[in-house]
Amino acid sequence: MTMIMYYTYVLQSKKDNKFYIGFTKDLKNRLAFHNSGKVRATAGRRPLSLIYYEACLNEADAVKREKYLKTGYGRRYLSNRLSSHLLDS
Repeated sequence: MTMIMYYTYVLQSKKDNKFYIGFTKDLKNRLAFHNSGKVRATAGRRPLSLIYYEACLNEADAVKREKYLKTGYGRRYLSNRLSSHLLDS
């Protein structure tokens, strides 16, 4: 039996250093989709790099996590979690 994983991910724009938060079940393909300019929300902010992701066992959990990371508390969590990366950027 193949288990499908869902991913909540954070991309960082190399153009403006801002984050984009989303979820998908195919992380590699989704990153390529973003960087090809096919996602309206990030087309003008390319190139983007994947700086963080979490794997979830179902879509509902991934969506819930995405919504959390978009809150003030979630952004603070990311800032703390990625503090070394953000200092290097």
